[in-house]
Amino acid sequence: MRTVETLLVLGRMPTNVLGGELQCCCREPMTGFYRDGYCRTGPGDQGVHVVCAMMTREFLEFSRRRGNDLVTPAPAFDFPGLKPGDRWCLCVTRWKEALDAGMAPPVVLAATHLSALEFVSLEELRAHGEDIREP
Repeated sequence: MRTVETLLVLGRMPTNVLGGELQCCCREPMTGFYRDGYCRTGPGDQGVHVVCAMMTREFLEFSRRRGNDLVTPAPAFDFPGLKPGDRWCLCVTRWKEALDAGMAPPVVLAATHLSALEFVSLEELRAHGEDIREP
């Protein structure tokens, strides 16, 4: 598997929903299906973790009620547990479910992978879009 840094050197960085190069979502906590900070997908990512979202208390509670506790750490899965304000690569279907329930968290568009558009529209994402830079 190639690292994101190698892809950058080779000029094959994945694309974001705005048509540009995919930006890092977050490295603290380290996010992404590949735990490299990027919301990119590939073989084995059945959840399609491509939406970079800013966690809110409301969304974390919504997700817990749906059976996905994102607050409690799970070291076996290299998962630190999240708190409001953290950025995390969400499963696009969970984000869509939250959108339909009026609980969708803000989205970092430049760090959200193009494949999210197979599940939600750019307009839906833009309505929740934030211009948040990596610290």
